[in-house]
Amino acid sequence: MHTDDWRSTMIRTWRRWPVLLLAATRFAEAGEYGGAGRIRDPASGWNHLWNEVIIDITVIGVVFALVMAWFLFRYRRRPGGPEVGSQPRLSPAAAVGWVVIPVFVFLSDDLFVAANGWSLWNDYRTVPADRLEIALESGMYSWDYTYPNGVRVQNELRVPAGKPIMLRMTSRDTLHSHWIPDFRVKEDSMPGRVTYMWFYPDKPGEHVITCGAYCGIMHSYMAGKLIVMPPADYQAWLDQEAARQGRPGKSA
Repeated sequence: MHTDDWRSTMIRTWRRWPVLLLAATRFAEAGEYGGAGRIRDPASGWNHLWNEVIIDITVIGVVFALVMAWFLFRYRRRPGGPEVGSQPRLSPAAAVGWVVIPVFVFLSDDLFVAANGWSLWNDYRTVPADRLEIALESGMYSWDYTYPNGVRVQNELRVPAGKPIMLRMTSRDTLHSHWIPDFRVKEDSMPGRVTYMWFYPDKPGEHVITCGAYCGIMHSYMAGKLIVMPPADYQAWLDQEAARQGRPGKSA
């Protein structure tokens, strides 16, 4: 292969990378954890991406280990003194191919994982329109939630199953990080700024809430509970709390 032909081939190949990255992003957006007409649950997307990463690094690690083991065996030291190799010199095209082709193979896999990560990030920041929005004020060392009808609770967040939940968050003292490990979601809250996070509790159950940022000497005690309830039970609880707290009005 002439030098000019090789340069032209490389230029054409590099020009295709933006198209390949866009295609990988579109493919990732149509992945198993999201589709048209249903909620793209970030927790499912996180699990899917984590499995992809574990599979990738395992396969790559095994391949490199096997190649290294073969080299160690094939070129081990033998009795009789150092041996002189007889491998013929590679042509420039073959030398470039042995470098470029493996790089492209592994880079394509990295681009696919990166596209999945970008798609997942967009899911985390795109809140479904049909959501329940709850205000959260964090402080040393508690989580204070306020529902749309004015009901206030501390350290125990109750939500209906099957509905996306959005938390609009701020802090009254220092930096905190609202973390719900089971839903693979964590977001900082801080004084003077409103941040948000959302998650999708698809079935009833109880989950741990904790603070993911060191916020003071009682940081380890800043824990709460997320209780996902059947919609009818949730509504009954909310109405009861509104009556008890003297906050009659619209339902959340």
